[in-house]
Amino acid sequence: MTENTDIKVDELKPAEGSVRRKKRVGRGISSGSGKTCDRGHRGEGQRAGCSRKPGFEGGQMPAYRKVPKLKGFPLVNPIIYAEINVSQLEKMSDDIVDIELLKEKGLFSRKYQELRVLGNGEISRQVTVRARHFSKSAKEKIEAAGGKVEQA
Repeated sequence: MTENTDIKVDELKPAEGSVRRKKRVGRGISSGSGKTCDRGHRGEGQRAGCSRKPGFEGGQMPAYRKVPKLKGFPLVNPIIYAEINVSQLEKMSDDIVDIELLKEKGLFSRKYQELRVLGNGEISRQVTVRARHFSKSAKEKIEAAGGKVEQA
C-alpha cells in the first residue's frame, strides 16, 4: 500500500535547525543577557540607536579611502592611430600609401590599426593616400600636388 504524498499548507515546516528564536535581552542577570544587554559598559556601541556605517574601522583610515580612485572613463576598445607627416610621404617611392604598406615596410608595428596623416612638411609628387583621418593642411597639400585622398 502506498502513502499519500500530498503536501498540505498546514503541515509545512521549516528545515530542522534553520529557524532560531529571537534573543531576548534585558531580562535579568540570570538570563545571561541582562543589565548591559550584551552591549558592554562604555563606548559608542552601548547607546541606543548606534549603528556604524559599513566600512567603519573604529577611527582608523578605512580601506575604501586608502585605495586610489579611478579617474575618468577607461576606453574599452581604443583605436590606435599611426601618424605620418606629408614630409615622410615625399620620401617614399610608392604611389599608393596605406596602413598595410607601412606595416610591411616596418615603419609601424602591428598594434596600429588606422592611419592618420598630418600636414607637417611639403610634398611635390603625386601619391594616393588611404587613411582614416587627414588634417586639413595635409589634405590641401596632397591635392595641390596632384595626389588623391581616400578615406579608409
